Amino acid sequence: MPLATSTDHGHNLQTVQLLIKKNQTLQKEIQGHQPRIDDIFERSQNIVSDSSSLSAEAIRRRLADLKELWGLLIEETEKRHRRLEEAHRAQQYYFDAAEAEAWMSEQELYMMSEEKAKDEQSAVSMLKKHQILEQAVEDYAETVHQLSKTSRALVADSHPESERISMRQSKVDKLYAGLKDLAEERRGKLDERHRLFQLNREVDDLEQWIAEREVVAGSHELGQDYEHVTMLQERFREFARDTGNIGQERVDTVNHMADELINSGHSDAATIAEWKDGLNEAWADLLELIDTRTQILAASYELHKFYHDAKEIFGRIQDKHKKLPEELGRDQNTVETLQRMHTTFEHDIQALGTQVRQLQEDAARLQAAYAGDKADDIQKRENEVLEAWKALLDACEGRRVRLVDTGDKFRFFSMVRDLMLWMEDVIRQIEAQEKPRDVSSVELLMNNHQGIKAEIDARNDSFTTCIELGKSLLARKHYASEEIKEKLLQLTEKRKEMIDKWEDRWEWLRLILEVHQFSRDASVAEAWLLGQEPYLSSREIGQSVDEVEKLIKRHEAFEKSAATWDERFSALERLTTLELLEVRRQQEEEERKRRPPSPEPSTKASEETESQQQWDTSKGEQVSQNGLPAEQGSPRMAETVDTSEMVNGAAEQRTSSKESSPIPSPTSDRKAKAALPAQSAATLPARAQETPSAQMEGFLNRKHEWEAHNKKASSRSWHNVYCVINNQEMGFYKDAKTAASGIPYHSEVPVSLKEAICEVALDYKKKKHVFKLR
Repeated sequence: MPLATSTDHGHNLQTVQLLIKKNQTLQKEIQGHQPRIDDIFERSQNIVSDSSSLSAEAIRRRLADLKELWGLLIEETEKRHRRLEEAHRAQQYYFDAAEAEAWMSEQELYMMSEEKAKDEQSAVSMLKKHQILEQAVEDYAETVHQLSKTSRALVADSHPESERISMRQSKVDKLYAGLKDLAEERRGKLDERHRLFQLNREVDDLEQWIAEREVVAGSHELGQDYEHVTMLQERFREFARDTGNIGQERVDTVNHMADELINSGHSDAATIAEWKDGLNEAWADLLELIDTRTQILAASYELHKFYHDAKEIFGRIQDKHKKLPEELGRDQNTVETLQRMHTTFEHDIQALGTQVRQLQEDAARLQAAYAGDKADDIQKRENEVLEAWKALLDACEGRRVRLVDTGDKFRFFSMVRDLMLWMEDVIRQIEAQEKPRDVSSVELLMNNHQGIKAEIDARNDSFTTCIELGKSLLARKHYASEEIKEKLLQLTEKRKEMIDKWEDRWEWLRLILEVHQFSRDASVAEAWLLGQEPYLSSREIGQSVDEVEKLIKRHEAFEKSAATWDERFSALERLTTLELLEVRRQQEEEERKRRPPSPEPSTKASEETESQQQWDTSKGEQVSQNGLPAEQGSPRMAETVDTSEMVNGAAEQRTSSKESSPIPSPTSDRKAKAALPAQSAATLPARAQETPSAQMEGFLNRKHEWEAHNKKASSRSWHNVYCVINNQEMGFYKDAKTAASGIPYHSEVPVSLKEAICEVALDYKKKKHVFKLR
């Protein structure tokens, strides 16, 4: 019973467990004695039933006491068991709490360690260890939770030590919470350290990467030529693009990491800020190096591109120059084809002109950026291209001018050829005219001849255009000037020949018309005379007064009729132009015979005079052959001897030979026409009215320097002209023939020599014997 009622519940888990075992042993012993007690109770019942009342009562009392004590023993044993169980639960809690406190205290020692990692690897190792510890702490939460549950159960069961248990549980909870805080703090520190080392690694890697990129960005290689610098620029452009994209991303990442650490209040925030500043400065330096390198490569690219473009343009210009043909064409069609091809060629090289102008702009910009040898080299390359371009343009312009000149030459030759063919046709028409037989046929021929004149006049514009074209070609010093001069000379001579032939033929027709008119009038007069001759030879005088009066009236009528013929007969008595020219020719021959021979001004002039005389003689013979016979007008020649004194007031001998009076040429007639008025065909001009003889004449080379006092002549080339000085005037003619005809050169007015100044041209060295006339 003392064991069952003992209040010793133990002071720790071991004693409680020992007491529980003892109590269990006691309970087992009680259970072992239960059969015996039961047997005793059974026998006691038998005894009570068999015994007397007194003994039975004693037994009954003793049995009741035994039963009561046995029940009390069992009850006390049960109570002690329950008390020991409660004590065991409390002690078990205390034991577990103590173990938890001890474990947490041990963990606190680890958590409170001040050891710091030396590098990222040790930081990672310490962080892993801490993660294991932290996981253990997290896992220990179940133990703490179980303790809390146990304590709550004990308190709920009104355990005698509920207050102590609650306090102990609060302590455990606080200790666990503190451990978790320490673990979190330790984890934060380790994480900070790890992140610091991570940042340090990223900064170091990035700085090393930047340093490697700086080596490339700081390169001084500028390329040897255009292809090389282009390759360098492409590679560096790709390098700059990759560096910018990758580097900026990495720098932003590191800056973000650093900002996070600084903003989180990292203990090494100052160091982190220093790393960040250093990194950003290195990155800015790299970007500046890249920008500088880009600009340097761009400048080198521009320079080498200029060299490359200059070389390429120079080559293209030279190639174009070589492709410029020299052929000028064989006729107008080929020239026009070549001109179209040349126009296309000039259009093609316009693109080269744009490139040359762009090259000049590039050269000006580069010369402003460079100095010294580079600037000189740029200027040299530019000058090479410009000289080649100018040479190409000059060659194109020269070829264009030559093609234009050639086209103009062929056009001029074509015009000359057409005009020459036309003039030959006109001359053939003039020379092929039939021989007139009477006045009407002469008039018909004259009408036809005027038609030819109208056709000639209609061609004046064509001649003017052709001659002006030829002169313009000569004025611009055409390469075929000699040939053009020859063609011009042929054209003008042919035109003059045509006009002379027309005028000769016209004068001849006029002379023949006058001869035929005289012949017609003479025939009519002769017929009238023959018709009147029977009347005049009549011997009838009348037989009466009336007959006489009638005859008188008839004779008066005849006299009146004859008076009307006086004018006709007077006209017939006047010499015809043909006769006057013959008289004039005979007078000139007699005058020439009387005068001593004068020296010829020049051999050429004498030759031309001789040729002119031969031509006049031949033309005179032609007129005498094609016109009326010379003796047709000769019967009146004897009559003119008596009237010769009226001509010029001097006696002139005239011939009366019918055979020795050929008809003068129309050319000599034109020479005398200026002194023969149209209405004075019966008289010759006085010798005193003729132009005085020339004082000096001959050929000179002449050129105009001035057209006016303040205007230079448009054409200052030399021209060979025939000069005649007469009455202090100098006239200019094409040759001696035109001088004799009085046709000035280009219709020029004679130059007055009064107050004129003549001096030797000492400053002119190209020709000899040159003088100036002002």
